Amino acid sequence: MKISTKGRYALRLMLDLAIHDTGVYVSLRDIATRQDISTKYLEQIITQLNRAGFVKSIRGAQGGYMLANAPETYTVGMILRVMEGSLAPVTCLECSGSTECPRADTCVTMEIWVKIQEAVDNVVDNITLADLVERYNEKVPMNFSI
Repeated sequence: MKISTKGRYALRLMLDLAIHDTGVYVSLRDIATRQDISTKYLEQIITQLNRAGFVKSIRGAQGGYMLANAPETYTVGMILRVMEGSLAPVTCLECSGSTECPRADTCVTMEIWVKIQEAVDNVVDNITLADLVERYNEKVPMNFSI
């Protein structure tokens, strides 16, 4: 499994919104400047996050984006899955029902892939945006902003 640029940038975008959550909509241009990511690329990402219901938007001069819910309700896994789809290390773990791998009952390596999947899920599903905001506040001086 490799996380794409879209997945990484989506996490940074959501973290930026969480850090700058003052009840006011944040412009994509401000996020792009702080994150050093092109506004065009962030537009593609924010569209997916908006469709997933993770962000709210408003148009106009005072428009922008904000989190739809509190930072503690979003896990890293939720955000990555919106952008990446499955986080399974191999495609045979994505099988379900009638499309199950015909070797599943005898495949010894399946045990390895399942353990890797469980480890990844345990990490990404147990870290919230609120956790990342807390870590950010510990690491970054108060006068410095991402």
